[in-house]
Amino acid sequence: MRKLKNSELNRLSIEEFKKSDKTPIVVVLDNIRSLNNIGSVFRTSDAFLTEKIILCGITARPPHKDIHKTALGATESVNWEYTESTIDAVNKLKDEGYIIVSIEQTEKAIMLQNFKIEKNKKYAVIFGNEVKGVQQEIVNLSDYSIEIPQYGTKHSFNISVSAGIVLWEFFRKMKSI
Repeated sequence: MRKLKNSELNRLSIEEFKKSDKTPIVVVLDNIRSLNNIGSVFRTSDAFLTEKIILCGITARPPHKDIHKTALGATESVNWEYTESTIDAVNKLKDEGYIIVSIEQTEKAIMLQNFKIEKNKKYAVIFGNEVKGVQQEIVNLSDYSIEIPQYGTKHSFNISVSAGIVLWEFFRKMKSI
């Protein structure tokens, strides 16, 4: 078995990516501190053709060398915008018909594997601060809360890992892979 060269992977150019049909998912980053996490979310969002990322509050914005280090150019392909208030961003998404999903451990959280995706719907998935999680006010505005099952001693994943797990699961279910 031979490893493939990058030239053999048939990846989209930035121009092709911009013109491609996107997965109807918007990623909302609610006050993320780590620039490496932000860059990783850009890279994962590129991989699964998400519509855009909304950076909120203290979440840093490109261009920044520490975001670029993990995004590896995905800040050029993935559409993004900045909104100071996560509440304003979520209310706007609700008005645009998105189903709002907080990735958070709550009393009524649905385990990720049990969450039913409706293929003709648009979703906004919200990832919260590395220490405090998704703000309670945002959880209150959410249509759903999803929890990623965990079976060890820790109670949370790193945000970039959470984004990878959740975006893959949404993409897989939406595309019936």
